[in-house]
Amino acid sequence: MKLAPRLHRLGNDIVASYLVDAPEGVTLIDAGMPGHWKDLQEEMATIGRPLSDIKGLILTHGDSDHIGFAERLRTEHGVPVFVHSADAERTRTGAKPKTPMGPSRLGPMLGFFAYGIRKRALRPVYVEEVQVIADGDVLDLPGAPLIIGMPGHSPGSVAVHVPLVDAVFVGDALTTRHVLTGHDGAQPAPFTDDPAGADASLDRLAEVSASWVLPGHGAPWHGSPADIAAAVRAAR
Repeated sequence: MKLAPRLHRLGNDIVASYLVDAPEGVTLIDAGMPGHWKDLQEEMATIGRPLSDIKGLILTHGDSDHIGFAERLRTEHGVPVFVHSADAERTRTGAKPKTPMGPSRLGPMLGFFAYGIRKRALRPVYVEEVQVIADGDVLDLPGAPLIIGMPGHSPGSVAVHVPLVDAVFVGDALTTRHVLTGHDGAQPAPFTDDPAGADASLDRLAEVSASWVLPGHGAPWHGSPADIAAAVRAAR
């Protein structure tokens, strides 16, 4: 799905990842679930680029519904996978603390898990080798993505600012569709390790200048990061 020039989304409002189509190659942000591999192939074909044009995959964090096809892309096509050092172990092994599920409604919750079954999420493929990144890094990848530390949802959660497409990719630092309640609109994401830390990280997001805020779950936000940060806090 094309959102804007050079900016594409894979997946849907349930689980989303993103593609930046720069002149010098493609940068991916997040990898959804394993079954999103087909979505990646179809989107690359739509924009007329081979998989060999993908220069790097940046993970906003290491949860299983974001690492999806990462290991396949790394092993079959040699694409490096970047993740914050604090989430490297989670990405390699799936190790993470148990967090309260929080509010839920049966229909949306079953819909999320049914979608996960269709996209082969019940058997996540962890990433054996990652390149660690840190807050403030500007990666040598198409679009010159800037890494912004956003700890809270996980210790190594990051946002990725790509000025080329006037967008900031936020993973689960917030959501615009709660996968367990079905509620739409800017709000805190479920399954967050440290809710207070996630709230504090919204200050970092509010400082970013961009026209798109793109979460891992929910509709794209076409507006300022400061406005969505305020909306998340109001929803809390």
